[in-house]
Formats: sequence, structure tokens, C-alpha cells
Amino acid sequence: MNLLGFKILFIFIVTEILAVGCLTGPALNFAPKYNKPEFVVPDSWNGSGPFLKANPSDDEIREDWWTLYNDPILNKLEKEAIGANADLHASAERFLQARDIMLKARSKLMPSFGIGAGISANKQSEDALFRGAGDPVRDNNMSVGGGASWEPDFWSAIRNETWAKIYEAESMAAEYSLAKLSLQSELAINYFLLRGLDSRDNTYVQSIDYYKESLKIVESRFKGGLAPKLDIYRAKYLLASTEAMRFDIQSQRRVIENAIAVLVNQSPSVFKIEPVNELLVANFKIPTILPSNLLERRPDVASMERKMARANREIGIARAAFFPNISFNAKGGFEAGSNLLSSKNSFWSYGSLASVPIFQGGYRRAALQQAWSAYRETEDRYRSTVLNAFKEVENGLAQTYFLSLEAEKQDEAVDAAFKTQDLTSQLYKTGLSNSLELLYSQLNTLTSRIDAIQVKTNLLVSSVALVRSLGGGWNRKKLPKDDEIQPMNIFNATDFMNPKQIKGLEVNSKDNTKYNDLTKPAKTESKP
Repeated sequence: MNLLGFKILFIFIVTEILAVGCLTGPALNFAPKYNKPEFVVPDSWNGSGPFLKANPSDDEIREDWWTLYNDPILNKLEKEAIGANADLHASAERFLQARDIMLKARSKLMPSFGIGAGISANKQSEDALFRGAGDPVRDNNMSVGGGASWEPDFWSAIRNETWAKIYEAESMAAEYSLAKLSLQSELAINYFLLRGLDSRDNTYVQSIDYYKESLKIVESRFKGGLAPKLDIYRAKYLLASTEAMRFDIQSQRRVIENAIAVLVNQSPSVFKIEPVNELLVANFKIPTILPSNLLERRPDVASMERKMARANREIGIARAAFFPNISFNAKGGFEAGSNLLSSKNSFWSYGSLASVPIFQGGYRRAALQQAWSAYRETEDRYRSTVLNAFKEVENGLAQTYFLSLEAEKQDEAVDAAFKTQDLTSQLYKTGLSNSLELLYSQLNTLTSRIDAIQVKTNLLVSSVALVRSLGGGWNRKKLPKDDEIQPMNIFNATDFMNPKQIKGLEVNSKDNTKYNDLTKPAKTESKP
């Protein structure tokens, strides 16, 4: 090896040693010490719900919480939605992108190496103005060389940027979990709204059949001279208005059915859920959690806390801008028209550059002040997220509790309305009651039945909202660890299209076309 080769090799070795030393050695870190805020929270919840155990416990809600409703159709829909929903997949891809952004930031800690080669053939005009006497008209040129550069992270600016991106990726992981929980709860809510409409539609069908029979009785009494024609108009009014309300229910059902179709990645034009006649309210218990543990069970709270940790690291980046920026560079190679690898045709250079910011018109101070303000903003948003979490739980407890009481009383009202309607109908047939009383009794019965269905529907929806507010079986342990964020080995040159998977945050990067058939459920093997 000639002298040039030794010099270039020496430069690369020294650069690599410096790089390893900077990665593992001490460096000044200007990021403030991060401490997650500790809030004073109540010892117990103010409200209580019918689905909760009498004594608070620390039991976890099941991840497949929707199976507690014992509805096989809902179970099937939830599995299809988790496996094929486009918005959930997009959220997973955003998490993957955050992992890649972290690796891009971390790569700045390592030296960068490059090689290059060039060849050219040139001809100049024989009458060129500045052509020297004897200069050849034609010439060839070849070059080959390499270079290396490295910026030592003395002030931990790159380290803090890397950690900021790690925390951002963890925040995106929590947002993915929140997106999944939101999808699960939205699907369950829409499903129960649909079943509530099915029950209301069945009630209207029963009432319409009853009103038709009642109209026949009124017409028979009118023909016999026992009732005025006004009674016929009253009976027809009740029948027609009920038929009209049924069309409105059918319209609402179609809209909700279309919404469910989109959630499970199917075209609304081919998606169908067969109606059922009765609305069944599940009778189960949701394990409650202590208020102090709620912050570990909510993905939105975890996401906001990770953003706060990221903002803390960005203060260190802003502080590092006040100190000198140092970089090392080396390059070398060969350039000649012929005999390329001759030592006399070699070239090389190496050196370092240090730049110290002196005056930038307040730019760096403004950037540092902005970083501190951004951190305090995340603290405020974190506190707001925590308060909102407590509000949602208390709302869920209150709503499920009072709706359960309301449902009991509404069932009593329906029973009384039915008895009133039967007695009034018997009295009308014997001429002891008029058609107006009959109309009111029938209308009250229909209204009370519809109200009872609506209350039970609201109870089901509120129970889903309560499960969601308690985290839906999620806990902070499901967040990826810091050392799991890096998507690949930096020396990996194959299969880089398939990132290293993290349990619970798998991204399908091999075949996204299998979800393109919107006429039938996608073949998925999903886990909740």
C-alpha cells in the first residue's frame, strides 16, 4: 500500500475511534432533569355504576371487552374492524414513520463515509480564446476517491434530538392504541344504536298491526251507528303517523349500517346486518380501577406525557446552540488522464472546522425561550388531559347508574301503559269510553315503549363509553420500550422494507392490496 493509502486508512480509523468515543464517552447534556408531574387525586370515584363491583379493585378490564355483551355478530365485526380498518392502519404507519425519523436523527451520531468515481472525455475548440499553445484538443480524465465526515456531539444536541424522537415515537404508539380503542368503541356504539333502531322498528310494526285492527273495530262501530265518523279519522291519524315514523327509523338504520360498513373496510352498497327484534341489555360487571391508577390505563394520557418528555429534551437542543459547532472531514483519492493509481496522481485532505455563533439578532435566545414555553404548554395540556380523563369516568359512572334506574322505571311505565290501553279498548268496545281516550292510551303506550328502548340503547352506549374512559384494557406497560423503537439494524442492507415488529403494534408492510376488495370482509388474523 502506498503512502496515500496509509494516510486515508489512518484518517478513517481515527475518525471511527472518535465516533465510538463520542457515542459512549461523556458529553455535556443541557436538557433539564425530567420529572413526570405527580398530581394529587381523590381516593375514590364520586359516582357508581350498575356494571361496577361494589368495592373498587385493581383488576384490569379485558382487552376484548366487547365480548362481555355476548353478541357473536358484534364480536365478528370488531375482529374485522381491527384487522382491516384503513384509519387504524394509517395510525400504525404513522408510528412506523416516527420510528424511522428517530433512526434518521440517531444516524447523525455516526461518521458518514462515501466513495465516488468519475470519467469524462473532453474536446475543446482549436480556436478557443484561452487555449494555450500545445494544449491538446482532446483529453480524458478519470477519478476515484472517498471521504468521511463526522460531527462530535460534545453538547448532546444530537443525543437529545434522538431521545426526543424516541419519545415522539412512543407517543405515536400510544396514539395508535387510542385509535384502536376509539375504533372498537365507535363500532360498538354504532352497533348498539343499530340494534336500538331494530327494536324500535319492531315496536312500530307491532303497533301498526294493532292500529289496523283497532281501525277495523272503529269502522264496524261507525257502520252500526255506534260511533261518529270522527273516531275513524282519529284512528287513521294514529295509523298513518306511526307508519311515517317507521320510515324515519329505517332511514336512520341505513345510515348507521353504512357507517359500520366503512369501519370494517367494506362498501356500504354490499354490506348488510340482518335486523333483530329485541334489544338485549347485557348484565355484567366491569372491574373498576382506583383513580390513582387511571393515568396508567389511558393511552391519551400516556401520549401526552411522552410529548412532555420530548419537549424537555428539545430544551437541551436549544441550549446546545449557544456552544461551538465542531466537525471533522477527510477525503482522498486519485485523479488522472491515465495511470490512475499512480501515487503522483493522488490527492487528499483532512481537517476540522469549528464555528462559534457570536451574534444572530436574538435568534438563539428566542429559540430557547420558545422551547421552554413549548414544554410548559405540554405540562398544561397534560394536566388538561388528566382532568378530562377523570371527567369522562365520572360521566360514565353517573350516566350508567341513572340510566339503569330510568330503565327500571320506564319498564314499569310500559307495563302500566299496556294495561291502560287494554282497559280503554274494552271500555270503547262496550261504549263506555270515547275514541279520544282510546287514542291517548294507544299513543301513550307507543311512546312509553319507544322511550324504554331509547333508554336501554343509551345505557348500552354509556357502558361502552365507560369502558373506553377506563382505558379499555390498555395499560402503560403496552408501550414499546426505548430500545424497541429503532426499526432496523444500521448495517442491515436486506429486507429493509419490513421493519422489526413490536408486539401489539404490528404493521403489515408486505401486502397492503389484500384489503382492496371492498365487497367482502378482508381475510385477517387480528388480535385485540
